[in-house]
Amino acid sequence: MELPTKTSTDKVRRRDPERTKAEILEVAMSEFAEHGFAGARVDEIASITSTTKRMIYYYFESKEGLYLGVLEAAYESIRRLEQTLDVEGLHPVEALRKLAESTYDHHTKHADFIRLVAIENVHKAKYIKNSETINKLNSTAIGTLEGILQRGVAIGVFRTDVDALDVHMMISSYCVFQVANRYTFQTLFGRDLLAPDRHAHYRRLAGDCIVAAVTASAPRGPRFAAPDGRECVNDQ
Repeated sequence: MELPTKTSTDKVRRRDPERTKAEILEVAMSEFAEHGFAGARVDEIASITSTTKRMIYYYFESKEGLYLGVLEAAYESIRRLEQTLDVEGLHPVEALRKLAESTYDHHTKHADFIRLVAIENVHKAKYIKNSETINKLNSTAIGTLEGILQRGVAIGVFRTDVDALDVHMMISSYCVFQVANRYTFQTLFGRDLLAPDRHAHYRRLAGDCIVAAVTASAPRGPRFAAPDGRECVNDQ
């Protein structure tokens, strides 16, 4: 079998630019998450993806452009997950739990996303503030939460003194902690927060914490049947 030459590979890449860009972004995400913006090397990304620095700059214009592309891809991943969740037909309490638990699944499976967010906070959002794409993506996340909260308030099971940003912050706080503090927590307390045998337990706690916080001051609500057949009630 004839092996592909560099020339033939370059031709394939020119015919499929979207695939090439996706491969570059995947490798660049790991590189930036591991070494930060300053420490990441475009030459290394080019080498791993069998491209060239010139080609990367053709697609992304600069190292900053590549980094911003990585951030946008990372946020698009979690927002895409949220959009695929079928929460409209669920009782608001179960919808909120599903969103919290699904976010926990995503964040614990995508540690690079958490590291990138931490790195961008070190830079005081210097790069992310230039992205209209991320602003639009995040507006959809808040819209989903607003819909759930409005339905819960309407039937008297959710408190009225928290908004979608409050709840988004609480969900993120819990889920990000598991990844961002994994190694220090394990060193200090001897427990791996991402141990596979603890995933289901911490996932359930994510839902429990958010539901408890949002229903804490709500008036007593009606009983309802959860999707798994359990009878649920707000008994505050």
